[in-house]
Amino acid sequence: MTTSTHFAHIAVTCNDPVAFEAFYTRHFGMRRARTIPLENGKEIVFLKDSNGFYFEIFSKDEERTLPFEEADGPHYAGVRHIAFMVDDVDQKLKEIGEDTQITLGPFQFDELIPGWKTVWIKDPEGNIVEISQGYKDE
Repeated sequence: MTTSTHFAHIAVTCNDPVAFEAFYTRHFGMRRARTIPLENGKEIVFLKDSNGFYFEIFSKDEERTLPFEEADGPHYAGVRHIAFMVDDVDQKLKEIGEDTQITLGPFQFDELIPGWKTVWIKDPEGNIVEISQGYKDE
C-alpha cells in the first residue's frame, strides 16, 4: 500500500519576516494560518493561499553569504524561483505597483503556448518570483 502524498509548504528564512508577510498578503492573497512561538521572542509564521499553498516563515539566525539573484533566479543546482499563475500579468504588475522590482521580462511565449506570458520580480527578501499567465499542460 502506498501512502498518500501532497505538497506541504516552502520554508523561507527572512531578514524581515513582517515585510515578507505583508508582500505576499497584499499581492498574492495569502493569509496568516498559524504562528508557533519560539524561544528568544521569535516565531514561525505559516501563510496560506486559497489553493492550500503555504509559506513557512523563519527569522534569520545568520547573515547571507551569497549575493542575491537576478533575472529568473540562480542557474546552479537549487531552487530557481517561486511561481504564481495569474489571469493577466500586466494587470498583476499594476496591482503590485511600486513594490514591483522586475528582474526579467515580461516575455510572450506564444511560439510555445499561445497566450503564455511571464515576468520575474523580486520579493522584499530578494527571492525571485515568476508571475505567469496562459500556461497549459500538453
